[in-house]
Amino acid sequence: QVQLVESGGGLVQPGGSLRLSCAASESIFSFYELDWYRQTPGKQRELVATIFTDDSVYFADSVKGRFTISRDSTKNTVYLQINSLKPEDTAVYYCNAQNGLYTHWGQGTQVIVSS
Repeated sequence: QVQLVESGGGLVQPGGSLRLSCAASESIFSFYELDWYRQTPGKQRELVATIFTDDSVYFADSVKGRFTISRDSTKNTVYLQINSLKPEDTAVYYCNAQNGLYTHWGQGTQVIVSS
């Protein structure tokens, strides 16, 4: 089974930046769509960004212009660059990989934006 491990979260001041990483246990990027989600307690999980197998991308309106998604197929790693952080960006961020038949989730990494 594919394993996904997120890292890079932490405590950041408003206006700061973070780069989140999601490392896959095997080479899957040719066949899997890669997504970043986020979730806060008591709220629905939100799709933040997607990179498709053809390298096209999607961003939620709430993060458009501030977030960038990219991948390094050699390292089997997908990244989420987060700039101009706001307090409302505080959440647990999850990596997801799906191909229409299977869906794999990471354990999540915590991002806290506070003064």
